[in-house]
Amino acid sequence: MAEDLKVIVFALGSENYGVDVDKVKTIERMLPITRVPKTPPFVKGVINLRGVVTPVIDLRSRFGLEEREYSEQTRIIIVAYQEMEVGLIVDSANDVMDVEGNAVKEPPEIVGGIKAKYLDGIAKIDEEKLLVLLNLKEVLNRDEIIQLERFEV
Repeated sequence: MAEDLKVIVFALGSENYGVDVDKVKTIERMLPITRVPKTPPFVKGVINLRGVVTPVIDLRSRFGLEEREYSEQTRIIIVAYQEMEVGLIVDSANDVMDVEGNAVKEPPEIVGGIKAKYLDGIAKIDEEKLLVLLNLKEVLNRDEIIQLERFEV
C-alpha cells in the first residue's frame, strides 16, 4: 500500500481504527434504532436518517468484542459501500488523519481479538500508537450485504 490515505479515526475500547474518508458519508450521534427480526445479532436494526432507511451494525458486536452501553460519545458512522449506505456504531469518532502509505503494514492474523480478514492493514502512527484500517468489503461481506439490502426502501 504505497498510496497515502486520509481516514476517519474512531475508537472501539482502547483501540483506534480508521476507515477511508472517501467511504464516509456522515458521522451521527446515536439515533433511535428500529430492531429488524431475523437478522444477525450485530445488525442492530435500521435508522431513519433524513428520510433514508439505513441499516446499522454494531462494530463491537461484529468483531466479537464485549458490548457496552452507548454513551454521549457513541457515534454512528454512515459509510457508503457498493451503492448502499450502512451505519457503523462505534464508541467514539475522533479525527481525520493523513496516513502515509509506507506506514501501512499487513495485519497479523488476529489484532485485539479481531480476525485479519476484517482489516486492510495496520498503520504505525508514532512510537506508541497503531491505527487499524478497516476492510469494509469483509466487515460487510457479500451474504450480509444481500441480507441488509432487503431493508433498503
